[in-house]
Amino acid sequence: MDERVITNHELESDTFEKNIRPDSFDEYIGQKDVKENIKVFVKAAKMRNTNLDHVLLYGPPGLGKTTLSHIIANELGSNIKTASGPTIEKSGDLAAILSTLEPNDVLFIDEIHRIPRYIEEILYSAMEDFKLDIIIGGEGQSRNIKIDLPPFTLVGATTRAGDLSAPLRDRFGIVCKLEFYTTEELSEIVKRTSRVLDVEIEDDAAFEIAKRSRKTPRIANRLLKRVSDFALVESDGKITIDLVKKALERLKINDNGLDRTDIEYLMSIVNKFGGGPVGIESIASSIGEESTTIEDVIEPFLLQEGYVKRTSRGRIITEKTYREFKINNQTTLFDYE
Repeated sequence: MDERVITNHELESDTFEKNIRPDSFDEYIGQKDVKENIKVFVKAAKMRNTNLDHVLLYGPPGLGKTTLSHIIANELGSNIKTASGPTIEKSGDLAAILSTLEPNDVLFIDEIHRIPRYIEEILYSAMEDFKLDIIIGGEGQSRNIKIDLPPFTLVGATTRAGDLSAPLRDRFGIVCKLEFYTTEELSEIVKRTSRVLDVEIEDDAAFEIAKRSRKTPRIANRLLKRVSDFALVESDGKITIDLVKKALERLKINDNGLDRTDIEYLMSIVNKFGGGPVGIESIASSIGEESTTIEDVIEPFLLQEGYVKRTSRGRIITEKTYREFKINNQTTLFDYE
């Protein structure tokens, strides 16, 4: 997949997002119900002087799951250790992480749905009883080791809650779904980030960036960063509405936040499969993407906004897509290529 300006996947090397991340619930914009509930749970845990129940955060990428985990740790006054599901391949990997925890630490595991099932089983006793129970050694020389762990809080994040096994999911005392943001919330996020970056931006310019950010804070911040580059190099540094429109036009991001990849996906269904229904694997082959990339990165916003429907027979293009892209005018469709 070509690098997309509006990708909602976190880049490992992207220190930009870490630098602009809010540190407290008061600074965190959006997800009002989730935020207010977690504030109560955190305060109650502190009043009882106990660890916070394990927390599962789920929803599309880029909505603030990682940020919330750091805020939870900050509000608890605890350290946070981070890991990613795909990197925990052996029992020793998990043991190495758990053995470094101190009392009331927060352990954040991103993409927790990608932890192997046999590793999950080791995690069960760690979550429930704060004990590490593993078998080490090769065949014929294996032995069981049990280690007491300090009380800790596991915060798991996933874009695919349905892929979690029921036993793992049931061990989370707090389960929160993160929703897409409103344009108004994203506009406030853009203005907050511009203050952190010491970049001047007009209100209507912030709103225009928000409107094209696919209801996702990570995308809003990345668009702001790219637009600020244009402002610095080709203007006086101030971000105006005219500059935003010119910059996003050059980045090939349309008024509704769709880019080349989105349009290639939609037009593949229209032109190659008659508008659907068509299976995800066929679409993946036609546009050269992994089916998981389509489901996790491309489709969530398109489904949310009604450009495509997911049915038992496959994906189907909606009237909204035909109307917005003027399907009868082929030249309009391929202006984006």
